[in-house]
Amino acid sequence: MEIVENKALILRTKNPQKYECIPNSVNLGQMSDGVYEVAVHWELDAVRVLRNLGVKNAPSPILGRYNWPGRHQPFLHQRDTAHFLTLYNRAFVFNEPGTGKTMSAIWAADYLMNIGRVRKVLVLCPLSIMQSAWHKDIASSAIHRTAVVCHHAESERRIRMVKHGYDFTIVNYDGLPMIVDALKKRGDVDLVIVDEANAYKNPQTKRWKVLNSLLTPDTMLWMMTGTPAAQSPLDAFGLAKLVNPSGVPRFQTAWKDEVMQQLTRFKWIPKPSSRERVHTALQPAIRYTKKECLDLPPVLTTTREVALTPQQAKYYKIIKTQMLSKVAGETISAVNAAAVVNKLLQISAGAAYTDTGEVIEFDCVPRLQVLMEVIDETPRKVIVFAHYRHSIDTIFAYLNSLGIPCDMIHGGITPTHRSEIFHAFQTKPEPRVLVVQDQSASHGVTLTAADTVVFWGPVMSVETYLQCIARTDRIGQTSDQVTVVHIQGSDIERKMFKQLEGRVADHDLFVKLYEEIVDEGVAQP
Repeated sequence: MEIVENKALILRTKNPQKYECIPNSVNLGQMSDGVYEVAVHWELDAVRVLRNLGVKNAPSPILGRYNWPGRHQPFLHQRDTAHFLTLYNRAFVFNEPGTGKTMSAIWAADYLMNIGRVRKVLVLCPLSIMQSAWHKDIASSAIHRTAVVCHHAESERRIRMVKHGYDFTIVNYDGLPMIVDALKKRGDVDLVIVDEANAYKNPQTKRWKVLNSLLTPDTMLWMMTGTPAAQSPLDAFGLAKLVNPSGVPRFQTAWKDEVMQQLTRFKWIPKPSSRERVHTALQPAIRYTKKECLDLPPVLTTTREVALTPQQAKYYKIIKTQMLSKVAGETISAVNAAAVVNKLLQISAGAAYTDTGEVIEFDCVPRLQVLMEVIDETPRKVIVFAHYRHSIDTIFAYLNSLGIPCDMIHGGITPTHRSEIFHAFQTKPEPRVLVVQDQSASHGVTLTAADTVVFWGPVMSVETYLQCIARTDRIGQTSDQVTVVHIQGSDIERKMFKQLEGRVADHDLFVKLYEEIVDEGVAQP
């Protein structure tokens, strides 16, 4: 196939009549040996028809007529993903986490808006990445588009945001019911993008039903997740009913009979044919693994935002107020600054320690839920680094309650037992998640079985931070990229993660943080 002057596709075929159904196609005549040349105007509808006629390599015009705006040019797999999305009104993106599928979808949506195929876009995603991933990526890759994070304690404020008519409206799953009527009334949402789409695997939930009520036969829908049907073949049903309803039975019970085998009254297991059946149902789809993305950087750092609970916010404010009252123009030493910063970090992480060694627990369920979002998005193993012992116990108990195979390492684990746990993590299917106190694995440990490193909160030094990442990013890593995830919910955590990434000298770390917080407090009325 040849592209001529970025305007026409030249096909060579022995059956030119096959393409007469395409408007503006021209039979250029016989070339040799019964082969004809046919010219087709290079536009999106024509390409879609060509693909339906079996011309699988017909390229989307995005590859030749889009300037890929933004600070960064797309990687090859991002171009291919965006190209794929423009060809289908409803489709799946199963690229692994860290491969940049968010920006691929933004570029594809922007192109379709440019050519008048899409008016407005709705993005559904977890609360933790509305700002840090989607809004940030739109600002860096499609700055000419307007975008809003539709989240506020007052539902009326959210509705006003919707009525404003931004190009991209970003909302969390459970926030959609508050604005769905306003979106329907507006009537201009032509594309819905669902990130971490496993949230819609169950068609019996209110969440699924609200999304389905918003979709019309003409609404485009792109669903993205790195782990489709990871827990069970049953999980594919809800996703397929939204994107490819003809690919699954009408009722979920019939789907269960197709993909599951009953062993006892209460026990079912996947049938040997279930993998192929799920693959057929979850189409059309594209998937890139990290290993296939040869142009990715070896380490990608992402951020998950999680709001402090009211209890945490209350005591966090008290400590900050005490900081301002104590400074009183005095010179702050690194030791004193570290003590106060440490207390703020403890509250953010879920537990604070009194001077007598007692533990004051804080509600940190939102942070635990964000952690599970990260774990659910990768099929491989995960390491969670936490600085405080109580945080480790809390995470371990939470994962156990959900049936996630996990283990933990902290200062109370003997060296012999520690070695056994590390060896099992590296060589056996379980544990899938390892919760580690950062000081216990900062040197001399190889943990390349994981490709995702999660920081429950900041660690206390740049050296420790880099060494924790280095446990997975080293020889023996089978994934071509390690994803580092910062979970943060307070201003002290945001500032500290920024300084850790910037490799601020350890002896300046806490003093700088302390001074910044004090300056902010003084500046406030």
